Amino acid sequence: MLVALVVGPRGWWDGYVSEAGTGGQPYAITYRSGLVLLAVGVALLGLALRRMRLVSASLVIAAVLAATSGLVACSDTCPLPPYEPSTPADIVHATASVVGMIVLAAAMVLIWFTDPRPVMRRLAAGALVLVVPLGAALGATMLFVGRSDFGAVVERLVLIVAVSWLVGAGLVNGLVRPSR
Repeated sequence: MLVALVVGPRGWWDGYVSEAGTGGQPYAITYRSGLVLLAVGVALLGLALRRMRLVSASLVIAAVLAATSGLVACSDTCPLPPYEPSTPADIVHATASVVGMIVLAAAMVLIWFTDPRPVMRRLAAGALVLVVPLGAALGATMLFVGRSDFGAVVERLVLIVAVSWLVGAGLVNGLVRPSR
């Protein structure tokens, strides 16, 4: 996914991230495949945390939504209402992306309150401190302003926090076993 964003013909901060996966983009398949592989990783983390049923279910649901976002590409420029005419695929893609991030944040909240490992709780709390205000700013920008450079930057920051948390949670889960 990162390759498609960095080496694609558009600038790193130009437009929504999902635009790298639209038809006609040179790395569309790479981007969309990367998103599906990320979804597989989220699902595997969910399965690894199955002892915490709600966390596990949240991560698996987020994974399904991420995979949907990767499999259902939006049209050119990923238009969103109410400012741009949108196709059904645009709506499915955007809904899966937004709801997936919300469900991922819910998994962070659940880990913060239920994981017996302090390092997992701190990691989740740190991610939430960043992702909640950034996500709120992104949602408000998309709703009240529409497409903007500010929204593009905030979207990338939200995704950086989310992916960093996923990597950290996966590493910690693999290295730090919960006490019985």
